Amino acid sequence: QVQLVESGGGLVQAGGSLRLSCVASGASGRIFSINAMGWYRQAPGKQREWVALITSGGSTPYADSVKGRFTISRDNAKNTVYLQMNSLKPEDTAVYYCNAKDVRIADFRVPDAWGQGTQVTVSS
Repeated sequence: QVQLVESGGGLVQAGGSLRLSCVASGASGRIFSINAMGWYRQAPGKQREWVALITSGGSTPYADSVKGRFTISRDNAKNTVYLQMNSLKPEDTAVYYCNAKDVRIADFRVPDAWGQGTQVTVSS
């Protein structure tokens, strides 16, 4: 089993910044590698949407709504992914979820893992 724990959410005014962190760990074994990690978000009554992704090769695609404002990065040694969010807008308000794909743990792989989410609220 893979556990993802997000942190860094909070309440900020429009134009402010936040940095989200997500740490992945294996409950039954040491994580050998993670192919890709990303961020999704979901507002109440809305469908969960993809925000950003970073692959093992360093590719970092972003959703059009956050391009130029958000930056995703990762520390492979710490199995941690970050999301630096600048110039925040009220429409960025949502629960942000960390995602890990193709996690290799000991003798098996987890194709898709999710964290519990962290709340980001941007006031006008």
